[in-house]
Amino acid sequence: MLSSAIRKIIHIDMDAFFASVEQRDHPELRGKPVAVGGSRARGVVAAASYEARKFGVHSALASRIAAQKCPQLIFIKPRFDVYSAVSRQIREIFYRYTDLVEPLSLDEAYLDVTENKIGMPSATIIAKEIKATILAETGLTASAGVSFNKFLAKIASDLNKPNGFTLVTPDKADALVASLSIDKFHGIGKVTAAKMQQLGINTGADLRERSEEELVRHFGKTGLYYYRIARVQDDRPVQPHRIRKSIGAERTFDVDLVEEEDLLERLHFLAQEVAQDMARLQTSAKTVTVKLKYFDFTLQTRSKTLLNYLNSADALFTISRELLRTPALPLFPVRLLGISVSNLLYPQDQPASHQLTFDF
Repeated sequence: MLSSAIRKIIHIDMDAFFASVEQRDHPELRGKPVAVGGSRARGVVAAASYEARKFGVHSALASRIAAQKCPQLIFIKPRFDVYSAVSRQIREIFYRYTDLVEPLSLDEAYLDVTENKIGMPSATIIAKEIKATILAETGLTASAGVSFNKFLAKIASDLNKPNGFTLVTPDKADALVASLSIDKFHGIGKVTAAKMQQLGINTGADLRERSEEELVRHFGKTGLYYYRIARVQDDRPVQPHRIRKSIGAERTFDVDLVEEEDLLERLHFLAQEVAQDMARLQTSAKTVTVKLKYFDFTLQTRSKTLLNYLNSADALFTISRELLRTPALPLFPVRLLGISVSNLLYPQDQPASHQLTFDF
């Protein structure tokens, strides 16, 4: 049983969010394989419905590969304004229970309900109420993970998707983490997982056997994080008002991108994602950086600092497109693309008479 000294953390993750919104708003798409973004010939999948995932279609997959995997796949143009509005609706539901809400993106967030607005001691009951309310008010399903730290709550929410619920109590945590495949660990990406597997680290139990010194030697400072999560140690609080020095989004592709049209389509999606985060944090930026990782893992960044602050997706995409083409379009296949903004201006940093505007 959770003691009063232990945090009660919920991680809510919407199920196939963009695709589910499209299926909700277009009944003819329900039960069918849907990909948001791209087209049958070009582009990259931004989100896939669960019907499409059964065929191996997933986000960041090249559209032409997705169409080969699932010939009946239906491609839908993204509607970011709609997704943003639904995200705000869902976030308002969270705030009925606690002000300690830390959004990670449009479709997921951490909530600390150790003490909450309804005086409910059970995080399980709160999580199930939130899921039911989201379904009733938006017509969408969410998966929830409940545990005593953020790492475990995040892992838990992914275990029984879609429309899942998983509670990880202290007496079950060690066994769960030990049994997890290393590529299921939040914070361990594909490249790091592959490196760990080469070192014979295939599960949480394998990771737990390695010393702090060995993990730091192989993975740098991040090795400290790996050492701790293998032992279910995560003291990070839910941070509703984090002051961030930069905001970014990036994607690694299963198939390297070569064509300018494909790169620009993915860049446009990333610009929308970063702009959504800027709007949520009520900030604007002067510096834009485009990150490129090539097929041989060579990394390149291209940055530009502006005279004035920007905060709209269109402006961010325009600058990012310019950076992608300057001094020239990438000469080699691109396996990762990212956009970040820095040199941020928050409302408390500016005169009261100046009002930020966000273009969506």
